Formats: sequence, C-alpha cells, structure tokens
Amino acid sequence: MTRVLAPLVFAFACALRAAFAATAPDEMLADPALEARARALGKELRCLVCQNQSIDDSDAPLARDLRRIVRERLASGASEAEIKRFLVERYGEFVLLEPPFAPATWLLWAGPFLVAAAGAGLVLGFLRRRAAGAEEPAELDPEERRVLATLIAGESSERAP
Repeated sequence: MTRVLAPLVFAFACALRAAFAATAPDEMLADPALEARARALGKELRCLVCQNQSIDDSDAPLARDLRRIVRERLASGASEAEIKRFLVERYGEFVLLEPPFAPATWLLWAGPFLVAAAGAGLVLGFLRRRAAGAEEPAELDPEERRVLATLIAGESSERAP
C-alpha cells in the first residue's frame, strides 16, 4: 500500500508547491502580460543562495530582490535579453539556470554524452571479449587424442579397487 501511496503523496506535494510559488502578491505587476514575462524569466534565473532553485521558486531574500529587479526592469521596457545580460554582468553566468552554449561551457554540455559514449564503448568491449571467449574449442589432433586417452585410462585404473 505504501508503495502506491508514497509516490502519490509526493506528486501531490510537488503540484501544491508549484501552485504556490515564492512570489508574494505585493511583488506582482498589475499588467498580467508583464507578470507572465517576469514569471517566465524568473524560472530561468538561479537563486544564488539556494543554488538549484529558480528565483521564482525561492523564498530567500536575495531571490526576492532579484524578482524585484526583474519586474522593475520589465516595467521600464527592458527586454528579457537585456535583463539577463544585466544580471550576468552583476552576478556572473552562474545566475542562469541553463548556461549558454559557448566554448567555456562545451564540456558541460557535451559531458553527459561523452560519459554515455565511453560507457557504451566499455560495454561493447566487454561483450566482444566475452563472445570471443565463448568460441568452440579446436579439434584435437591425433597426438593430443592419444595423450588424452592415456590419461583417461590411467585415471580409471587408479580408481578401480
């Protein structure tokens, strides 16, 4: 019963958490279109205190300040790109939840694929070695058959009482 109930409770808690994001009503913009843009941009920016939460989900004071900056700049007519550029200049690229695809981050983006390719290569190498070791043994030549027959005859005579 708990195997079924626990995931359901967890899913419900996650849905409830998403429904009540950290943005307070007094932070929200009067214009619904600007508020929607601010919320979307807030989901792309990292809370520098929580680190793996967006500023839209975080309750940290710094996240609240960043949400305020985003809304003030949107209200003054700045684009999303200008706001991101301002925050990156101020806090570094770490403020972006999804880092840009640039030479400095190529390894970050390609890393999972490189690790998967290396793992697949290791598995294929293991399977090939294993398949090569499972080949049928070669036929015995007449001399080997004679030696084997002698050994078998010697063992059977040693076992007899």
